[in-house]
Amino acid sequence: MEQARRIAVRAQLLDGSARGVLETVRRLGFLQLDPISTVAPPQHLVLWSRLGRYDPGELDRLLWVERKLFEWNAFIWPIESLPLIRARMRRHRRANTTAREGWTRDFLERNAGFRRYVLRELEHRGPLLGRELEDRTGGRARNHRWFGSRQVGMMLEVLHQRGALAVVGRRNGQRLWDLAGRWYPETETVPLRDAEKILAEQRYRALGVRLEKGEWHAHPDASDAPVPDRATLLSPFDRLVHDRDRAEALFDFHYRLEMYVPPAKREYGYYVLPLLAGDRLVGRAEPRFDRKTGKLELLGAWGDTSRLDEVLVELELFLGAQRAESAERDVRLRRAR
Repeated sequence: MEQARRIAVRAQLLDGSARGVLETVRRLGFLQLDPISTVAPPQHLVLWSRLGRYDPGELDRLLWVERKLFEWNAFIWPIESLPLIRARMRRHRRANTTAREGWTRDFLERNAGFRRYVLRELEHRGPLLGRELEDRTGGRARNHRWFGSRQVGMMLEVLHQRGALAVVGRRNGQRLWDLAGRWYPETETVPLRDAEKILAEQRYRALGVRLEKGEWHAHPDASDAPVPDRATLLSPFDRLVHDRDRAEALFDFHYRLEMYVPPAKREYGYYVLPLLAGDRLVGRAEPRFDRKTGKLELLGAWGDTSRLDEVLVELELFLGAQRAESAERDVRLRRAR
């Protein structure tokens, strides 16, 4: 098990070996996006956990200026993965087997005129924000579990999934949309089966180990060299802990994100981050960055937190934050579990 942990931490570049934003994303395969930024947006927190202090603007440059990365399906991908992702886009256009796929096809058929309007507006006026487009469904569309009655957002997302549109920038956090043909480069066509095999291999390499029939198997390229005594906090969306069952089996560390759990029923806190020291998950902490005051607050900490203070110093420097008053922090710091 110790060997499997070392391999997993090294494969995820949490051993201090990460070199630059672009190379890190390429090695990890992708970065997950999420609007929650209690500390920092997940994509930035994942990079900080590996690179330490870095310029978050570099990620934007790689996405929107150099176009060496691209955004699709709530993930950031290396541009080298575009042929593989295009295979998934084609699948979205053709599939009609699941309830979601059937709903999407029905939505497009019922709103064919609205679809043509969106594509025409982007062709002539793009790139555009979603709010710069009109809802022309005529009130006929049904509410969606995620988008509710926001039909423009729903149409943009459906066309994006199918490869007709691309996210080409952000304005005050809102996505800028344009026609995919004007943004993405030409690529080879990869069959879906081949694309999925390549993506699965990339995931295996990035994770380092996988559990099969009760045994851990290491990727042939994996290194099980000792992991440096390095400490950091992990985003809830970090691939080391994203699969909660895998993390528990590998690190004997039970972790759940409790932001959707009623406060009275939470075991720890709203947005708690695992604390990694070397090749072990040793504790957890609940920092919160108050952007109005510029202060980083610590709402709670559990487990072995002996390395936490040094990690919080690095996090403050990355965020450009100040620590909340130590007396207040000491009251809030809990080491009970």
